[in-house]
Amino acid sequence: MRDLPPNASFKESNMTQVVTRFAPSPTGHLHIGGARTAIFCWLLARHSGGRFHLRIEDTDLLRSKQEYTDSILASMRWLGLDWDGELTYQTQRADVYNRYVDKLLETGHAYWCSCTPEEVEAMREEARQNGLKPRYNGRCRERNLGPGEGHCVRLKAPVAGKVVFDDLVKGKIAVDVTELDDMVIRRADGMPTYNMAVVVDDYEMGITHVVRGDDHVSNTPRQILIYEALGLPVPRFGHVPMILGPDRQKLSKRHGARAVIEYQQDGLLPQALVNYLVRLGWSHGNQELFTKEELIEYFDGTNLNPAAAAFDPAKLEWCNAHFMRELPLPELAALVAPFVEEAGLGALPQEKLEPLCVMFRERANNLKALGEAFRPLVVPAAELSYVEKDTAKHFTDAGKAHLQALSAVFAACEPFTAEALEAALNAYVADNGLKFKEVAPPLRTALMGFMGGSHLNEIMAFLGKQETLARLQRAMG
Repeated sequence: MRDLPPNASFKESNMTQVVTRFAPSPTGHLHIGGARTAIFCWLLARHSGGRFHLRIEDTDLLRSKQEYTDSILASMRWLGLDWDGELTYQTQRADVYNRYVDKLLETGHAYWCSCTPEEVEAMREEARQNGLKPRYNGRCRERNLGPGEGHCVRLKAPVAGKVVFDDLVKGKIAVDVTELDDMVIRRADGMPTYNMAVVVDDYEMGITHVVRGDDHVSNTPRQILIYEALGLPVPRFGHVPMILGPDRQKLSKRHGARAVIEYQQDGLLPQALVNYLVRLGWSHGNQELFTKEELIEYFDGTNLNPAAAAFDPAKLEWCNAHFMRELPLPELAALVAPFVEEAGLGALPQEKLEPLCVMFRERANNLKALGEAFRPLVVPAAELSYVEKDTAKHFTDAGKAHLQALSAVFAACEPFTAEALEAALNAYVADNGLKFKEVAPPLRTALMGFMGGSHLNEIMAFLGKQETLARLQRAMG
């Protein structure tokens, strides 16, 4: 059959343009495996100047929820994966799918089947006992049945030959048709099956390249048979391997993997997550870090690794830390602001956020940790928490004597700027024949509550004279 089915929107000229899709099921949040597939599809389309479509495969009515659809869409937007055209929902297209099923019935490429599930299972069991692949035996294939109670529709598969396709990732794959039975394409309840719906959707959306997880490899020869029965052009297929945990086992939460929305809530940057996921299964020379523009330029569907990649949370954190340091300061300050509020530190103005970012951006791997790092410099002196081991070590009689003397030095410091404070501190050390390591630890502990933080002069300049002196006074008891 070569006549195009009715109501089809496909044009042969579309085959010259790369058109991809991502088709999640809204039975949960978008996880990193699905996100990586979406990124691959998006990049392939954007690289070629083609189109990228988003389809919601919501036919699992029991498990599909609107909240998951909303979460998936929000995650896609956060990752920067914009899509072309309108969203497609499979639950709204049953009539479209059935027109194609009817076309297959009219042309003799499909037939009605009255076999019950129990009868089909008996056929499969008989095949097992005979050492054969369990399958439907084609009993209704030539019975010329029509619609009726409990009747489904099956595709009339070829009885000999192979289904061959050149996988973008795995290379040539050939499946003997004896491995495939006459699959159901419309269930007894009148609903088309997954494979039937996917073929129709991909055809009508003009999809030229189907990139998806390798758990779909077994579906591909079945879908190709449907394409061929309908006389439709078959798209290119690419099946990417799953992401494994560091122990090479199936990735799970115990490996540190989360849903995309959780990474967002934990303060990861979307460009970092995109960069990291792309590199899990794709390479461009030895380059590790890419801008989005570079990814679009280089990602042409080649160099996809057929071997499963291992998820490394530490590598993801390293990647995120890099992109945080590369952000323009105003942008970083704006991004960390909600995390500062979430930490209970209030709505800090931009003029306070920016110097805090300067002091701490090298010491944090995500926005959440960065916002929390501001706490010692945001709370008043009376609420500053001390690390006991640091106070015990540095708030000695000698340490407190230095704090007493420095209080007078800093009280007289005008202007109270980082440069003037640095000069005053260095002068105190030099004039008293001291070593910096004798003075700095008690001062740092008094200002921060622990042995950490930025340069002492920057800390004091940010705190201001009144707060600095208040912290020194509290440390002295």
